[in-house]
Amino acid sequence: MTGEVRIGIIGYGAQGSVYARMLAAGEITGASLGAVADHDAGRRAAAEEAHTGVALFEDYPSVLSSGAVDAVITTIPHYLHPEVAIAALDAGLHVLVEKPAGVYTAQVRELNEFAATKPEQTFAIMFNQRTNPLYRRIKEIVDAGEIGKIRRSNWIITTWWRPQGYYDQSAWRATWGGEGGGVLVNQAPHQLDLWQWICGVPQSVFAKAAFGFRRDIAVEDEVTAVVDYGDGATGVFITATHDLIGTDRFEILGDKGKIVVDGSATATVTRLSEDERAISESVSGDNVRKMFKGQLRLDEKQQTETITFDSAWGSQHAEVIRNFAAHILDGEPLLAPGSDGMNGVRLANAIHLSAWLGREVPLDFDESEYLAELNARIRDEGKFPERS
Repeated sequence: MTGEVRIGIIGYGAQGSVYARMLAAGEITGASLGAVADHDAGRRAAAEEAHTGVALFEDYPSVLSSGAVDAVITTIPHYLHPEVAIAALDAGLHVLVEKPAGVYTAQVRELNEFAATKPEQTFAIMFNQRTNPLYRRIKEIVDAGEIGKIRRSNWIITTWWRPQGYYDQSAWRATWGGEGGGVLVNQAPHQLDLWQWICGVPQSVFAKAAFGFRRDIAVEDEVTAVVDYGDGATGVFITATHDLIGTDRFEILGDKGKIVVDGSATATVTRLSEDERAISESVSGDNVRKMFKGQLRLDEKQQTETITFDSAWGSQHAEVIRNFAAHILDGEPLLAPGSDGMNGVRLANAIHLSAWLGREVPLDFDESEYLAELNARIRDEGKFPERS
């Protein structure tokens, strides 16, 4: 393909309208706005007013068969991402799905398996935080072994404060049948992705989650999860939507150093001159006494670096779309392959299942057991169809 990738926006809501504006304004190299689809007449009218001359459709099948687009972005409810993405790939189009890739692993697995049969088409996911230069640099440091083997990681991300009115504005929001969960599927997917992208995928999880703890909702508004990576390495993930002050602090402890990220803006990287255990073994009984007197000068075995980057709001989303188009046009490596969407959904599902059952759950949990537990909660709501 040469020239520009014509992109169709499926779902002209808060996020879809932003992407449409970026594309229509020519802000994304190699991509243009080809069409907009939304079942809501009011949203279609808004799109028509904002983007004169752009093809409008009432449903996604009409876009897929129109010939007006080369690719689509799915900015629709979470449950629909796999269905629409599969249909688009089947129609010969490229697909960029919004996060999360879906609600439960069985449907995301179906999407990934189908996408694997279409290697000629590009399949990506909107993990825009992977474009953040701070996190990209941290991944480089970890991958290069500069802080040694990871022994512990923990992320407190509670900067998601939401008032009750946020949940009351839509009947589907913060429901099991409409949204598929709370903070784990709405606010925190980016951190669940980054955590695993940088630190690796855990083997199991034990979680405590509070459902409707500080808000009048059915789903989780607070989570504390402990994960096991094997070989003694552990991690902790804490998130909530009722912390008005909020904290965003990510720590990675390795054998040869430590990384501390504050506010997703500044990272303090401390590298040790040698493995921590070697340092421990070098400290004799006499030196222990010096240590307690502050005379050992262990700081001489440490070297600290502070890393900061400027990152303008909105530029990260635009960069994912630019990369998506560049992969289609020129084969540029994808920042976030669509298949990676499974990792965050799988961990969120495992956290839910552990909290529901009150026990540790492996990451290769029984998908039918998860779906049965999810459907039991959908039935209790009595508002939405069960899932299969």
